[in-house]
Amino acid sequence: MTEPRITHIGLCVSDLSRSLRFYTEGMGFVEVGRMTVDDPAAAPLMSLPVDGELGLELVYLEHSGLRVELLGWTNPTAEGDGSPRPMNRLGLTHFSIRVDEVGPVADRVRAAGGSVVQESEVTFRGGNKGLMVLDPDGTLLELIERV
Repeated sequence: MTEPRITHIGLCVSDLSRSLRFYTEGMGFVEVGRMTVDDPAAAPLMSLPVDGELGLELVYLEHSGLRVELLGWTNPTAEGDGSPRPMNRLGLTHFSIRVDEVGPVADRVRAAGGSVVQESEVTFRGGNKGLMVLDPDGTLLELIERV
């Protein structure tokens, strides 16, 4: 039997083009694939009602061996208000990316449609730095600069 392996992390986004720009230009991900899902038989896998049309565009991005799947819904549309989730809320809270320098990456994040949680910037004992940024839909990404 083959051991289970992680293939990707999925992120529901409200605007696929905007999120694609953020993750490629702002965070340095590379697009590695696309797929359209319109078969209603897939609805139960995604906890959706089976009684309607399904419209989903998937874009797969990769960075440092991490693959992220952007889910751009056309039917049904994406739900939620895009506010960041507190780190003590159950479920996926964030993902972390090591960077050479926090500052230049934060600048790229802003230029690509994301935002910086400025009050989260910290310097740890030993000199490492951390900073949280938000993608255009409020998903938290942790930038870690190691000295």
